[in-house]
Amino acid sequence: MMRKPVLALVAALGVASLASIAGMASAWAEMSVKVGGAPMYPSKNIVENAVNSKDHTTLVAAVKAAGLVQTLEGPGPFTVFAPTNEAFAKLPAGTVDTLLKPENKAMLTSVLTYHVVAGKMSAADLKAAVMKGGGKAMVKTVEGDTLTVMAKGQHLEVVDEKGDMARITIADVNQSNGVIHVVNTVLLPK
Repeated sequence: MMRKPVLALVAALGVASLASIAGMASAWAEMSVKVGGAPMYPSKNIVENAVNSKDHTTLVAAVKAAGLVQTLEGPGPFTVFAPTNEAFAKLPAGTVDTLLKPENKAMLTSVLTYHVVAGKMSAADLKAAVMKGGGKAMVKTVEGDTLTVMAKGQHLEVVDEKGDMARITIADVNQSNGVIHVVNTVLLPK
């Protein structure tokens, strides 16, 4: 007669296990890439994630100074080539401070939007475009000029119109409104 309570207990444990598995699946779907020591959650938008990266404080300050926060919180989708603080530090001394001045907002906006492509392009999408283009893919930026994407070994590189090259160091940081590819150099329009 103890059989029924034991079966009920086994069934209850089974339901609890299924609920636990469902919870783990939900957490797995929200698995994030760490950038700058912080998890980047696919359910959050570009700005909501970027503000938590200690490697992107300069970029976040620049986005705020340029008045682009609302745009990058919008539905997009966007592909953002996001320079790190170290990338900004490679610019000539005083460049960042000059760009952040209110009177240089148009120039700052131009530099930042040169790092943004309309639409979501994963690393696989970029590699496919490079293969289709015979080793190079041209992508038009929101700023209006183009970037050239090339494969170098297992890495993707992005070249600006002046010939400066940035390597994608962390690819496919998915966001609710696009994707971020972390780059190690600031790309500059003509």
